[in-house]
Amino acid sequence: MLKISNLSKSFNKGTENEANIFQNFNLEIEANKCTAIIGSNGCGKSTLLNMIGGSIDSDEGEIVLKGENIANLREEKRAIHIGRVHQDPSMGVSPSLTILENMSLADKKGESFTLRRLIRKNRIAMYVELLLTLDLGLEDKLNTKVKYLSGGQRQSLSLLMATMKHPDLLLLDEHTAALDPKTSLVIMKKTKALIDKYKMTTIMISHNMKDAIQYSDRIIMLDKGEIVLDKKSSEVTEGELIEIYKAKLEQDYISA
Repeated sequence: MLKISNLSKSFNKGTENEANIFQNFNLEIEANKCTAIIGSNGCGKSTLLNMIGGSIDSDEGEIVLKGENIANLREEKRAIHIGRVHQDPSMGVSPSLTILENMSLADKKGESFTLRRLIRKNRIAMYVELLLTLDLGLEDKLNTKVKYLSGGQRQSLSLLMATMKHPDLLLLDEHTAALDPKTSLVIMKKTKALIDKYKMTTIMISHNMKDAIQYSDRIIMLDKGEIVLDKKSSEVTEGELIEIYKAKLEQDYISA
């Protein structure tokens, strides 16, 4: 489904601050499964997701999605095939637009249109039906600007918009990290339900090891741009992940 081959990425090349994040990195993501990527800050999680999504260019290598190398495609071209939910609840929506306008934008993804003809009246009933699944009452607030919604409501809407067109690949970039524990649990359950319903191939970055195990099919741990653990989620425990994580931190401390 997604095959990454010989991917390399460095920052600040040619300077004393040069950082080689990935060198000849390889990874295959199975179709219709959720893969969780965990690791300490700076291990390369977000850089990897950004290279897949196109917000950061790779230096070398291939990113093949459903048989097409997308490594050289612009971010907006990749977005036709890739849905994404960011950590910041405001990044996946347009706060100055209404819920209806945001839903309409997501519905027109990959199409040419003018703002004057943004809203298609024959699609509103479908938007309402989708919003009802969130159980947040947003279906009664179609004309409310998104900036007036809570963080949890925004992230729920962002998740709905990212999955509306059933993307070939869904990227979740710590999408519950900015939420309180109760809201985070609600969002994770909604995420799992949508992934299962549409059988979406998903890559989820998470700092929450319990969530990573519970809501994914596969766990990958990165350290300094390399895979140090790759197991089925059912075959790993939270305690095991914590022990590996601690060992890596101690190793880094000794090496420093």
